[in-house]
Amino acid sequence: MYRVAIIGGGVLGTSIAYFLSGQASDPSSIALIEQERDIARHTSSRNTGKVHAPFLYDPVKKKMFARAASLGFEMWEKFAKEKRLPFVRDGVLEVALDEKGIDRLQKYIAWGEANGLEKHELRFLDKKQVAEMEPNVMCESAIYCSKDGSVDYGSFTKAFLQDLKSFGCSVLLGCKVTGISRRGAYAISTGQGELEAEFIVNAAGGNAVDIAHSMGVAKEYTDLHFRGEYWQAPEKYHDLTKLSIYSVPRHPEYPFLDPHWIVRADGRREVGPNAVPVFGPYAYGLVRNLADMIPKIIESSRTGARKIAFDRQFLSLAGAELKSSLSKTAMINRVREFLPAIKPSAFTSRGTAGIRSSVVDSTGRFVPDTLVLKRDLSLHVLNYNSPGATGALPMAAAIATQLVEMGALPVSKARTLWDPAEIAGRIDNDRF
Repeated sequence: MYRVAIIGGGVLGTSIAYFLSGQASDPSSIALIEQERDIARHTSSRNTGKVHAPFLYDPVKKKMFARAASLGFEMWEKFAKEKRLPFVRDGVLEVALDEKGIDRLQKYIAWGEANGLEKHELRFLDKKQVAEMEPNVMCESAIYCSKDGSVDYGSFTKAFLQDLKSFGCSVLLGCKVTGISRRGAYAISTGQGELEAEFIVNAAGGNAVDIAHSMGVAKEYTDLHFRGEYWQAPEKYHDLTKLSIYSVPRHPEYPFLDPHWIVRADGRREVGPNAVPVFGPYAYGLVRNLADMIPKIIESSRTGARKIAFDRQFLSLAGAELKSSLSKTAMINRVREFLPAIKPSAFTSRGTAGIRSSVVDSTGRFVPDTLVLKRDLSLHVLNYNSPGATGALPMAAAIATQLVEMGALPVSKARTLWDPAEIAGRIDNDRF
């Protein structure tokens, strides 16, 4: 019997467990439940590895993402120093390839300042200034943001295990949740038996919507899954740029990202990700994708996602993403638009693919911001994708504080690197 059960051992779930067990009077009353044999097996270690600056996020439509990302940079930098993990403050270049893209850059400047970036951290560059900074990059103009970093979120997530164990939190690995019922407390069935909890936090990433549905929550929403694939650049291209290069997305209302040129924390260079529609949150290969196909089609036919099937632009974009998956040349050529020195034939190794899950509402529109839904004695974190890892620590502090305010568990002085209540006070979490 636990006071709080946190479902999901990704970067967000472990961060929530960190802030809860780090202030609980009885940390052993908190359980972190993960279906895999280790934490951070999926999106938390299968991503671009960027600590994103918040200039990309509309401070109104993506308010929660933007505020969490704004706070997350310094928190991850401090955490990395404490744990002696790499944190490379290397900056990023966001490039515009046409006049429409330049207008978007101007909007990004305004968003960045509204989200807390200082003027010296975000600079607009003309074509000549871009050439001086990155001679191999071709574009019309760009934004240079110095407050952007490269890390390994998988390593960050696993570093939490040391703290969770020292605090006394119960970490239950290899426990896939197969059912949840309510009889006073919540009865949680897993592959290794049943446990009970008074409060549940659903931070299950790609499974979060399914778990919410099983508890009668968020029935008006569904999720669609997109596999992001990467190609590793050969060593001869490692000196082409110092910075990661992103291009302005052509269709920001959809979850299709134009592939980037990525500088990893360990020095590797990659092209990616695309966004290939798949049928499940773990559909990394064909066999699993086919196994998930029929259940997902049935679910989507009953929700607003069915309307997307008649959205011509979505279908056209999805087709282009599928082409980029089947054709290396098609994917690499999208980056050649701003980095013409690379050649598709030089790329011979794929990177590690990851899957993001985007929530769709009853009208068939993609939900722009994260959703934190409270029902009875449960909290459900839905639509938590990029920049989710960047904002995981402040978001977790806000959720932990909300649980304490709900009376989930008695607390004492926080033993964490930050006071979760103070961090929560810097995020507007009235919507929880």
